[in-house]
Amino acid sequence: MNPTETSTSISPLASVHPGADIAEGVTVSPFAVIEKNVQIGSGTWIGPNATVMSGSRIGAHCRIFPGAVIGGMPQDLKYDGEHTTAVIGDHTTIRECCTINRGTTDRMTTRVGSHCLLMAYTHVAHDASVGDHCVLANNANIAGHVTVEDWVIIEGVVAVQQFVRIGQHAFVAGGSLVRKNIPPFVKVAREPLSYIGVNAIGLRRRGFPDEFVRAVEDIYRTLYITGGNMSQAIKVAELELPVSDAKETVLQFIRASDKGIVRGPF
Repeated sequence: MNPTETSTSISPLASVHPGADIAEGVTVSPFAVIEKNVQIGSGTWIGPNATVMSGSRIGAHCRIFPGAVIGGMPQDLKYDGEHTTAVIGDHTTIRECCTINRGTTDRMTTRVGSHCLLMAYTHVAHDASVGDHCVLANNANIAGHVTVEDWVIIEGVVAVQQFVRIGQHAFVAGGSLVRKNIPPFVKVAREPLSYIGVNAIGLRRRGFPDEFVRAVEDIYRTLYITGGNMSQAIKVAELELPVSDAKETVLQFIRASDKGIVRGPF
């Protein structure tokens, strides 16, 4: 397997619909199935026994491992055969037996961004949106209509309830049940799921300066520890903390969280 090759290689043992749009440099392995109305970008590798179903849009230089099913019909009783899609960005790896269902009339598409890693047995349901640079570990289950923002890490055996939103650069510990929105830049764990701190290590690894990390820590100290109930804490943060991009990002997320956010540490 060499996804950087410039020539297309389709095994005679693969089943590829003549109507599929396959770019230069794509490798399709034995026993893979590619249906009609599929687009696959240059340099992508489709592994043995992978299935790419109608409505799939796969970017360039992706790797789709054996047993993965992309673009399957939504597991939604309201779905009535409408034309919808499942879109995967560039340089994303989909490991063994992942399932990514296409959308319904809600968003019309299910989306996984670029530079993501979905480990084995991950499920991304209809109308979910996963941002760029995300890692979903083994057996992560993302329900319908969920939004996962950029640079999120979700550890193994996590279940995310439908319509939940997970903010950018958040870290979700393994085995978690996610029933509430998770704001940006935090780590969450325990049962029921709780804020356990700022994802400072992740932020610094990604090049955020110390002053940004300290601003995030000040915001969440106010919101979760010293500011009273959440509505009071938001007012304290608005009035007393200095203006910053971090503050505005966090407060905008919380104001838009109609499902509420995860509980504090106590």
